[in-house]
Amino acid sequence: MSDLLYLDPAEIEALCKRVLHQHGLDEAHAAAITRVVLAGQRDDCQSHGIYRILDVVRTISLGKVNLQAQPQVLESTGAIVKVEADGGFAPLAFECGLEPLAASARSHGLAALVIRHCVHFSALWPEIEALTDRGLAALALTPSHAWVAPAGGRGPTLGTNPIAFGWPRPGTDPYVFDLATSAIARGDLELHRRAGSALPAACGVDEQGQPSTDPLAVMAGAMLTFGGHKGSALSTMVELLAGALIGDWLSLESLAFDGGQGASPRHGELILAFDPAVFGDRDTAIARAERLFAAIEGQGARLPSQRRFAARARSREHGIAVPRALFNEIEALVLPA
Repeated sequence: MSDLLYLDPAEIEALCKRVLHQHGLDEAHAAAITRVVLAGQRDDCQSHGIYRILDVVRTISLGKVNLQAQPQVLESTGAIVKVEADGGFAPLAFECGLEPLAASARSHGLAALVIRHCVHFSALWPEIEALTDRGLAALALTPSHAWVAPAGGRGPTLGTNPIAFGWPRPGTDPYVFDLATSAIARGDLELHRRAGSALPAACGVDEQGQPSTDPLAVMAGAMLTFGGHKGSALSTMVELLAGALIGDWLSLESLAFDGGQGASPRHGELILAFDPAVFGDRDTAIARAERLFAAIEGQGARLPSQRRFAARARSREHGIAVPRALFNEIEALVLPA
């Protein structure tokens, strides 16, 4: 028997939404969350696919999310759009701010979406692609829990603090990257823990500050930034821009709120959108970008997200691959009638 199931997207969607409804989320939140995790599974991003349904249900069970939250656009004039998530999950808050952000970017050239007080578990690239689909370039930043030691330290202080960027490419997939400033994403660390497999070297330290490839030891100690002081500086920048600047929590505050219970992080997010047509001549900007991409690929190098886009094409042809054990685990969350 194969360890993988190849499923129609509608089947996965129905299961995820059923679980989320039964555990207290309304239609709008359940649909937004399902769209995000289904996209991750479709693109073979196992750490941010339907595996995250387990995180969502655990966070609900711990009482760390406001199930009555209805995100509100507080401001949508000028270049800054503010959305209050009110302690709810982030995907719906982003969807509420998406069109005002895009409209503001087209008007001003540059616009910012500030999401405050959200519970965040998802990858950033779905948000980035929503903006590149609208012809905009985009940059997204968000803190997390303080799981990561700064360069030269050994105590959890920074979040995994992802940075994502996208550039629109007419007629083909956008240029997109989404990377944690930690040496390994927290979701990937969790997958290693679940599989009982060793981490790559230089991803974390144990409680004594000694290098370790044991996921459990690193979870008790601290993760490390990528690139030493360079990743540490970028991670600190994320804390400042997507935490202090927008009036929301740092990763240290999110971890303190969690109290060791293991819920998804709670903090804010900053998303910037750029309209090439306002900054200069759009056609010239796109043409120059294409020359750059051709120069990269012309020497055998790979653009980021190409593996993800290839997985997307396979999913369309063969169905979305889901580990059988994971599907069974999510099915087990369905409550008795």
